[in-house]
Amino acid sequence: MTAPSRDRSAGGVTTLEPAAATAGTARLPGRSLLRVGPLSVQIRRRSVLVAAVLLVLLAVAGVLSLSLGTPYVAAGDVLRALSGAGTPYDLVVLDLRLPRVVLAAVAGAAFGVAGTLIQSVARNPLASPDVIGVTQGAGLAATVALTSGAAAVVVGPAALAGGLVAAALVLALGARHGLAAQRFVLAGVAVAFALKALTEIVMLTAEAIDGQRAQIWLIGTLAGKGWTEAAWIGTTLLVLLPVLAWAGWALNSSALDDDTARGIGLRPVSRRIALAGTGVLVAAMVTAQVGAVDFVALVAPQVARRLVRAERPPLVCAALMGALLLVLADLAGRRLFAPTQLPAGVLTAAIGGPYLMYLLLRGRKRSS
Repeated sequence: MTAPSRDRSAGGVTTLEPAAATAGTARLPGRSLLRVGPLSVQIRRRSVLVAAVLLVLLAVAGVLSLSLGTPYVAAGDVLRALSGAGTPYDLVVLDLRLPRVVLAAVAGAAFGVAGTLIQSVARNPLASPDVIGVTQGAGLAATVALTSGAAAVVVGPAALAGGLVAAALVLALGARHGLAAQRFVLAGVAVAFALKALTEIVMLTAEAIDGQRAQIWLIGTLAGKGWTEAAWIGTTLLVLLPVLAWAGWALNSSALDDDTARGIGLRPVSRRIALAGTGVLVAAMVTAQVGAVDFVALVAPQVARRLVRAERPPLVCAALMGALLLVLADLAGRRLFAPTQLPAGVLTAAIGGPYLMYLLLRGRKRSS
């Protein structure tokens, strides 16, 4: 028999003591129950711990990125500049480096969110925006804009539209039979290959200088970008915050088969379409701003899932992992071969390629 629990209330928030269970509500292992008025939420304690550690590591990576470079800025001066105390390095830290670091963190978080939603809908750790065609659609539209002499301001909106059109095509092809996971991934791969081929054709027929500009965009780089791009991505995430909060809850049932989901009163097809649509919208927006930075959306959710030891990628931890990966990739791209700078997309591909092979080999061992 379980000992009766004691509720403690303060400011309208009632927290259930860890050793207890309330009337009809059992405590799951490794979770705590948080009550806010009539609502109760079970929180995975390991997820909170992992999120806190990732947040600390992201802060450390951010300070390192602001510190390392020419000129070198000591960590103490970086912190003083950020606090507004005033240092001789304010121009370097606040005006030259901080916008790029913030953009890397925001874009990485958006990639992590998009990858989590798409992988959860596809029920496949290999699914991501750069696998199912969203990145390729944005890349084709951006390539057409860059090689046709369009103004630079047009490239971002064109890439966003291209990514959304590609996503709509994938959803339309995969929506038959209730957006089945296998059909969704296969439709995405087919669309991705077709759009990639069209992009190559456009680049081959373009002027050499325009083709080179398009190639740099397709690799994905944060150079020359900052507050404007970060504001677009951040605003998108803020506007979608209520939807993302719902998505974090809805992902709990993403692994259920359709009959089971309907049996408990859910609408599995509508839910999967809403989750996939949110994921591709975020992916299209961030790709439009920073280019085709591959593999962050693929790697971040799965690393976060393994750290949390959960059955599905956790949304918040995946966002923090994505931010950490892209900040570190941008820092490595700036400093490994200085004064030559490598685009962030090159470093993320160097990380993602071996990780993709690891997933394939691990899946093969499991199947055998």
